[in-house]
Amino acid sequence: MRRMLVAVAALGLLLAACASENPVVSSPSGGTVVSSPSGGTPATAADCAKGSNIPYVSSGVLTIGTDNPAYPPYFAGGETDANPDWKFNDPFTGKGFEDAVAYEVASRMGFTADQVQWTVAPFGQTYKPGSKNYDFAIEQISYSPKRAEAVDFSESYYDVNQALVTTKGSPVEGVTTIADLKPFSLAAQIGTTNYDFINNVIQPDQEAGVYNSTSDAVAALNAGQIDAIVVDLPTALYLADPFVQEVKNGVVVGQFANTSGEYFGMTFGKGSPLVACVDLALQEMKADGTLAAIQQTWLSEKTNVGKVPVLT
Repeated sequence: MRRMLVAVAALGLLLAACASENPVVSSPSGGTVVSSPSGGTPATAADCAKGSNIPYVSSGVLTIGTDNPAYPPYFAGGETDANPDWKFNDPFTGKGFEDAVAYEVASRMGFTADQVQWTVAPFGQTYKPGSKNYDFAIEQISYSPKRAEAVDFSESYYDVNQALVTTKGSPVEGVTTIADLKPFSLAAQIGTTNYDFINNVIQPDQEAGVYNSTSDAVAALNAGQIDAIVVDLPTALYLADPFVQEVKNGVVVGQFANTSGEYFGMTFGKGSPLVACVDLALQEMKADGTLAAIQQTWLSEKTNVGKVPVLT
């Protein structure tokens, strides 16, 4: 569905502003964080998140933004009576890939599940400048240098391959190379790296279709108005799942190798000191295998599509 990747350097917190009463350290991702009580670099995400200079949206609460509807496989658990305003899935359930990642990050920073608050953050606003009503947003937001001029990004929590979805019987179903796609009508959601990929890499003979949402693009594909759509691979696996049928008789034709370094990162208001804390949490999760296990649970074990070839 969404968003972009350039490899980010591993977090190397550098001492700065030593003359202040609370010395701070800087993060390569753009934020700053108060040093640990002993005066050194915070050893854990929990130490980092206790920094007195972190301006949480609400005291004692970690406020996380995502779009509504909250789509699978990134969010799961369905709609609930407790939070009826959330469509498709209630993020308070903690189910789904991004949902599980967010709660694990929160836990590593010392927040209980009851101290996590979700708020609606429309995708198109998550990489725009300005004040935010959340501490960070998580919704398949791909890193790009241009976006990083307006907001800060965490390091990667998922390295992204894009994929092509069509319907059974479509002439697109048999393609094996990117060059084979040039004659077809392809589409994606506006403002995404999927749309950029169509224009910059595939370069089809006809103008790429652009839709306000993935749901609109899926509706156009189901109606036969376009030949195929480009989305992120996990989204493709969900849309074409034979037991889901978002794309009727859907087929994941193939995936595109990630040669650009595209990745999903959480986004923050520019200069947020919380970036370094989230990066520490992600590093802990990568080091002990937790992030890989979450990915296995929600992105591998729950798909019914099978192996997806790489389009060269």
